[in-house]
Amino acid sequence: MVKTLNIKNKKIINSDNTDKERALLIFIKFKSREKKFLNKYKNKFIFDENVNELKNLALSAGAYINDVIIHNQNRINPKYFISIGKLNEIKNNIYDKKTDLVIFDEEITPAQQNNLQNKLDIKVIDRTALILDIFVQRAHSREGKIQVELAQLKYLLPRLTGKGIQLSRLAGGIGIRGPGETKLEVDRRKIRKRITQLDKKINQIVIQRDIQRKKREENKLFLASIVGYTNSGKSTLLNAITDSKVYVRDMLFSTLDSTTRKSNILSGNIILISDTVGFIEKLPHQLVASFKSTLEEVRKSDLLLLLVDINNPNYSGHISSVSKVLKDIDVHHKPAILIFNKIDKINTERLKEVKIKYKNSVFISALKKIGFKDLNLRIKKIFEKNNLKISVKIPYSKNKLISFVYDNCEVLDKKYLEDSVVLFINADIKTYNQLSEYIYKNKSD
Repeated sequence: MVKTLNIKNKKIINSDNTDKERALLIFIKFKSREKKFLNKYKNKFIFDENVNELKNLALSAGAYINDVIIHNQNRINPKYFISIGKLNEIKNNIYDKKTDLVIFDEEITPAQQNNLQNKLDIKVIDRTALILDIFVQRAHSREGKIQVELAQLKYLLPRLTGKGIQLSRLAGGIGIRGPGETKLEVDRRKIRKRITQLDKKINQIVIQRDIQRKKREENKLFLASIVGYTNSGKSTLLNAITDSKVYVRDMLFSTLDSTTRKSNILSGNIILISDTVGFIEKLPHQLVASFKSTLEEVRKSDLLLLLVDINNPNYSGHISSVSKVLKDIDVHHKPAILIFNKIDKINTERLKEVKIKYKNSVFISALKKIGFKDLNLRIKKIFEKNNLKISVKIPYSKNKLISFVYDNCEVLDKKYLEDSVVLFINADIKTYNQLSEYIYKNKSD
């Protein structure tokens, strides 16, 4: 006979006297998915990495990991996501270990979440809710808070259907932070209204950022954006190449707000370096949509610095995850430098192996400023391709083309001829190719 339970809001007191919710992590290995991997060892490795990552996410959210349950299953149970037999085992585990919270590694539907909470009589959240909760805790700027609240409300709204998430009996905590219980228990129409308001605020932020970018573009400043998996060392790299003091901490999503600083790593030329929010496997689509103003910095970049933590055993998986997000926001075509960070933490043999596999990459330690000479040279090459000094001779009849040059290039000098104008310009490689037939090479002029 399964024991009945009514254990809500019980916390564990740690040595630092802080209350932490006891969390039970649930992982399901679907056999249908495993067949996609021909190498069973590779499949096990990836799964183990997923387990470690969810543990780190739970710890980052402030949970105490009570237990981890891994379950093999053929297919998704449409009602509970997990099989009925395993549910009874989970219920006993919750009672025996006085668990406060159950976290599924996969995203579960609103109906499945409601069914699980009724069956287990405990708060149940998924990976998406966990990541959103971390973002709630990390957001400090007005822009960051607006973006996170919007993402969380869009995630929670469908979970208020019918009986809904029954927030009043779940006592808040991880997965319920942010908008607040009272806000979420009011009529859904008010929540939709709030979402509309936040969407408008986001659009205003986008407009403000566009104005700032236009000013920057008028000055023709080169922008490089640091992108990468969370905790790969992006903020450390920003500090190292711009002599800044941006907040750095060894944890997932330590910073959310986009930060841009000037750098003089190229002698005689000032460029801008931007640090962006970290990516992660199965990044919630609500966050990608809500952080459009922050991600716009990446879209407008002249160069992407794709940073990878070489010390992480699943670094290749992280490269794939980041590349997928870059493709989703349509920036995968931009010039990019693949940079492997934290080389001071691995042995020489492993470093040689990675260098052979990724021949055209840069290898650095942002913390110890190792390998920066090579990095600077690579940035310089791309910078110079974006700053080609050429002269073009354009007939007066081609007004649109003349306007195009002024809109897309820095005009350094000009000379008016009888039937055309000669413009001495600073152009990138793409614009250079578009203007190739108008290149003017008269040395006497």
